[in-house]
Amino acid sequence: MAKGPMNTGHEELACQDCHLAVEGTAAQQFSANVHYWLGLRASTIGFGSRDVDNAACLDCHERPEDRHPVSRFLEPRFADQRQALAPHECASCHNEHRGVRITQATIGYCSHCHQDTSLEEDPITPTHEALVRQAGWNTCLRCHDFHGNYVWSTPVNLEEALPESRVWDYFSGGPSPYGEVKYVESSPGRGKTE
Repeated sequence: MAKGPMNTGHEELACQDCHLAVEGTAAQQFSANVHYWLGLRASTIGFGSRDVDNAACLDCHERPEDRHPVSRFLEPRFADQRQALAPHECASCHNEHRGVRITQATIGYCSHCHQDTSLEEDPITPTHEALVRQAGWNTCLRCHDFHGNYVWSTPVNLEEALPESRVWDYFSGGPSPYGEVKYVESSPGRGKTE
């Protein structure tokens, strides 16, 4: 039984679309997990259904041009950020069964990786470097959608950026403030065909 409502956009999915059955009998599943606990196996396999991990999310949402792909966060230089935010785990921002799109407590999480951002011939006013210096981390998502999904013209002046309230509405499951047209739509769901 689900713990709570589905995330925005997942309302049509069935439980088994994400919670795939584990191979083998219950006895085999139990045995495999005992072997894990004894250090004889690298990972657990769950009982009945698999844990929903990044692979399950990426079955529908993987895009080769994603601005922040999971593989990027696995680079050694982001080890501290992985400890602080777990950006390599889809569920660190998109926690299913809470009825929202993004479950971060702030919109300033860009600060974990972009403390040294500066651009030559910076096209925005104020510059990215000035915003970093001012700790203006609540401004990032007013101009940039995190994954780069939407066909959207990034403002060049902060006064033209989205109001922070529209970003919060989006986090809470509201419509995209970046527009309706995406570069790539998600797949219709695991196990489904169009």
